[in-house]
Amino acid sequence: MTDRVVLAYSGGLDTSVAIGWIGEATGAEVIAVAVDVGQGGEDLETVRQRALDCGAVEAYVADAREEFAAGYCMPALQANALYMDAYPLVSAVSRPVIVKHLVAAAQQFGATTVAHGCTGKGNDQVRFEVGIQTLGPDLQCIAPVRDLALTREKAIAYAETNGLPIITTKKNPFSIDQNVWGRAVETGYLEDIWNGPTKDVYDYTDDPGFPPAPDEVVITFEQGVPTAIDGQAVTPLEAIQIMNQRAGAQGVGRIDIVEDRLVGIKSREIYEAPGAMALIAAHRELENVTLEREQARFKKTVGQRWTELVYDGQWFSPLKKSLDAFIADTQQMVSGDIRMQLHGGKATVTGRRSETSLYDFNLATYDEGDSFDQSQAKGFIELFGMSSKVASARDQGLGL
Repeated sequence: MTDRVVLAYSGGLDTSVAIGWIGEATGAEVIAVAVDVGQGGEDLETVRQRALDCGAVEAYVADAREEFAAGYCMPALQANALYMDAYPLVSAVSRPVIVKHLVAAAQQFGATTVAHGCTGKGNDQVRFEVGIQTLGPDLQCIAPVRDLALTREKAIAYAETNGLPIITTKKNPFSIDQNVWGRAVETGYLEDIWNGPTKDVYDYTDDPGFPPAPDEVVITFEQGVPTAIDGQAVTPLEAIQIMNQRAGAQGVGRIDIVEDRLVGIKSREIYEAPGAMALIAAHRELENVTLEREQARFKKTVGQRWTELVYDGQWFSPLKKSLDAFIADTQQMVSGDIRMQLHGGKATVTGRRSETSLYDFNLATYDEGDSFDQSQAKGFIELFGMSSKVASARDQGLGL
């Protein structure tokens, strides 16, 4: 029986060319697997047909949009996941669900190897291969673009020589990865970090410098997950899609960052994540209302470590699983409504209400009805500052 290779197929230049490269280099049959995570653009049937036209013996398409939104984007939201305090893991959070479907396809079609189109410079090679070897320990991994050091120019030349139906041309130098959680753009003139992004870089967001009238939105959360927008029930996927449209129209969620990649290099990245950034801002504010202080402080540490693990391709690791349990526990009381104003590139919280709130009006008010016993403050301050006071007295006595 001829060996079979499952290829993570996007329909773009590198993976289209990889079908032929794999066949020539290994003699194996290639099964192209495209996973819909809300990337939009072409119809997936068109993508499937392109894979067949490029030489795949089978082409499989999985609609993973709901699964991705509920099982991957929502945990990122609950963790307030922002790598380097800026990047909402647009690409990183999509790789595990793609890996899951690649491994399932390999088992279904009797493949021994899984291939991806990543280069040797990026993070995704790690995310794919660590995930694949974790879920499918018997599977081999190959990366033709990386392992053969094939450049973009060589890929374009190969596609033109072999008459492959691809989209990317010499006139479109950007490398773009997008899904419902956001959009990532790199390469081309953006590699000069002095160059500002031009209008053609953006697609999910309109120019925040020329916004329409302010848009007020009320987002309802239940245990850290958005369940309604302006009183209308939504699924996680619908919540992201609606906020992408509304926040995107106001230019919310544009990110321009020089990012520390896992492989040790710095890379200039442009991201658009209007829905993700607006939802994270709303979720963080609801946590401010509903989480106890020490719990909130520690969750910030846990959330940062969770974010680093996911960025580094460790979605299926034991530590990530343990941190999931902690984060899930913190979300039990994160329910309520957040009112936001979307305008001119900003998502600003203007109102909060929650039946599980820890905000006590009578304790917080300075007006009549104040129930806070101010006589307790003096003793609290004495005890709170005791250790510093004792240490300072010692240091002064030693002339330090």
